[in-house]
Amino acid sequence: MERFTLVEGLFLYPTPAGAYYAVAYPDSDKPRRFLLRLLQQAQTPALALPPLQSLMEIEDEQKALEMLLHCQKLGWVQGVDTPLQAPAGALEDVLPGLLAAISESGKVLLADDQGFYLACSGFPHETAEELSALSAELATVHKRRSGLLSNNMGIASHAWAIVDAFGASQIGFWPIFVGGRRFVLAIAGTPHFNQAEFVSLAWILTTRYVKKGD
Repeated sequence: MERFTLVEGLFLYPTPAGAYYAVAYPDSDKPRRFLLRLLQQAQTPALALPPLQSLMEIEDEQKALEMLLHCQKLGWVQGVDTPLQAPAGALEDVLPGLLAAISESGKVLLADDQGFYLACSGFPHETAEELSALSAELATVHKRRSGLLSNNMGIASHAWAIVDAFGASQIGFWPIFVGGRRFVLAIAGTPHFNQAEFVSLAWILTTRYVKKGD
């Protein structure tokens, strides 16, 4: 059996792809629970077996290392040289800057499951209100037709978009699931989920809305 060792002196941090995998779906599996627990930490944990096993809830050292390797191969986790702190401050102060960075157009809003927006970048207030209400209506449609989309057609995504003649998204609605809550990112144009700001967005929402132990 192949044996693995950890690189010393690093701190464990989700990649943008890992943060997206953690929050883009409501269903749970071991890697997703691990990534969510990683996003619940106030500071990036040291890359060492005891904290790794605790985050994964795996007692066997080899199995914990195997899961870490699995997540690393999929590009979900990375090692950073210095510890990072979870984003701090009031959501209304922190979120607009994070949102602006994850869209090519800079037009993004974050809405809750009731159709009210929590933060916005680039959209006028009235537009943000209407888009937030639309996001809640789309969530109802998706829930009603999820059997067709997921079971019959094999489409796992919960995102919806209004597209142009070339199939490019003009406005997309991307759900984020944290702590039993459903939020939606409404993004004009091309989303940029491959940014560090998306990790920070997932991190701040998870630390605020997921209870320890969930």
